[in-house]
Amino acid sequence: MADANISTKTKKKPFFARMKKYFKDTKSELKKVTWPTKEQLKHNTFVIISFIIIVGIFLFVFDIAFSWLFSLVTNIL
Repeated sequence: MADANISTKTKKKPFFARMKKYFKDTKSELKKVTWPTKEQLKHNTFVIISFIIIVGIFLFVFDIAFSWLFSLVTNIL
C-alpha cells in the first residue's frame, strides 16, 4: 500500500533542467514589466531625494531639541 503512493509521486527534474526553466520563466516575466520612461525616472528620483533631505532635516532638528532638553534635565538633577 505504501509502495503505491511512492510510485505515483512525480520525480524531481534534473538540476540543469530546473535552472533552464527558471531563467526562461524569468525572461518571460521581465518582458511583462512596464519600465518607467526617462522623465518618470528623473521625477521619481527627485521626489525620493527631496523626501530624504526633508526627513533628514526633521530628524536633525528633533535630535538637537532632545539633546538640549536632555542636558537641561540632567543639569537640574
